[in-house]
Amino acid sequence: MNSGAEKIVGMSYDVVIIGGGIVGCALARELSRYDLRLALIEKEVEVGFGTSKTNSGIIHSGHHASPDTLKGRLEWAGNQRWSDLARDLKFGFKRIGELLLALQPEDLHYLQLLKKQGEDKGVPGLEIWSPQRIQKEEPNLNRTILQALHAPTAAVINPYEACFGLIECAQQNGAELFCGCPVLAINQTGADFSIQTPQGVFHSRIVLNAAGVFADRVAAMVGAADFKIHCRKGEEYLLDRRLQGIVTRLIFPVPTATSKGVLIIPTVDGPIMVGPTAEEVNNREDLSTSFAGAAKIFAAVHQYCKAISERDTITEFAGLRAVAETNDFVIGPSPVKGFFNVAGIQSPGLTAAPAIATYVTEMLRCEGLKLAEKPVWKAEIDGPFRFARMTQQQRQAAILQDPAFGRIVCRCEAVTEAEVRYAIRHGARTLDGVKFRVRAGMGRCQGGFCTMRVMALLSETLGLPLTEITKRGHGSEVCCPRQDNLSVGDGR
Repeated sequence: MNSGAEKIVGMSYDVVIIGGGIVGCALARELSRYDLRLALIEKEVEVGFGTSKTNSGIIHSGHHASPDTLKGRLEWAGNQRWSDLARDLKFGFKRIGELLLALQPEDLHYLQLLKKQGEDKGVPGLEIWSPQRIQKEEPNLNRTILQALHAPTAAVINPYEACFGLIECAQQNGAELFCGCPVLAINQTGADFSIQTPQGVFHSRIVLNAAGVFADRVAAMVGAADFKIHCRKGEEYLLDRRLQGIVTRLIFPVPTATSKGVLIIPTVDGPIMVGPTAEEVNNREDLSTSFAGAAKIFAAVHQYCKAISERDTITEFAGLRAVAETNDFVIGPSPVKGFFNVAGIQSPGLTAAPAIATYVTEMLRCEGLKLAEKPVWKAEIDGPFRFARMTQQQRQAAILQDPAFGRIVCRCEAVTEAEVRYAIRHGARTLDGVKFRVRAGMGRCQGGFCTMRVMALLSETLGLPLTEITKRGHGSEVCCPRQDNLSVGDGR
């Protein structure tokens, strides 16, 4: 990975992907199968740090989106790919199923319609559950629920872990990654594009625009903005681990016109998360949370699970969804030859991402890109160690092999020094980069005890002073340079 310190001068590629979210990373891995000079450029300091890191982490069961939309055609196809990806890329994945709840009599007909829609798409195992079955399977849900549609194919993942795994696989197969590399301008000269960035100029025959909430602005740089993106903000609230198991499946209400509603999400690592809201915002960098958002979420959750309380919140965050005017994915050739949009990837975008990558690859083939498969392509990566999931015997063996496994850095999540060092070797450059790879700082104290130790390891490994270690990139520095001219009590 390019750190941003070096200048790139006139590097030439067959394909450049703009945007290192889940879709951009999936595209990079899929295209790395072929004999192409391939690069992904991302404006954030690490991949997955935009919309993807604040995604709810749900692999939808496949029946939600209408088959009349591109979303609907790619949703079920994507769902079926995630088991193999999790196996190959070593990220957490649990197929826990979901319940879609009918809270009002008018909701009952919708459950039947959605069941038929899923069955028509080939989604297996869909069942309507009675109140008695609901109480047997999920006893902590309210007894006022009329019926529920059970879909066993739904799953949960950590989307940022998936991003890291996808791009690491792409890199081991020859793709190049450049982070901290926002696009400033794009010019077309003949059949080639020149992409201007602070790190230099990238030349490419083909550009794939997977820039998330900024995709329409990137498209406008080449006169290809025949769509408009608006942002929908969603607040999420993570609850204390003591509530783990209060529900064992994803819990959905009947959706609205703009949202799948406020969900109860048993995350892949155990803690419960609730949310999101769905608020239209103009500011494409507005990641604020609010008292109003929290009130809306917990009021909704209490309609189907009164045992969940806002007092159990350990952290909260917000993310932005890129919504196109058509309310569908915008994937295809643009008015500018060689420039392709992969935009408007809102829910079920995470679910569909592997299928989107295949769809775009075949589209490029049809558009004339020569795709010769590499004779050797490695699908698997080694994956991170998980001390917290090891047996006692495995832990003892790990410590004998590497004493750094015997030094706990994050007490809440039982993360060791060896795991933090692994994260840094595999691309982590920030506190969040470490946190999202190995969970250091994700527990009850939210980094209150381990932050300084992680910072020290980042500083030591990267050869940077502590004042240059950030939470998530430039502008989020944790320590200030010492100013010896200030005295205690100066007040500045």
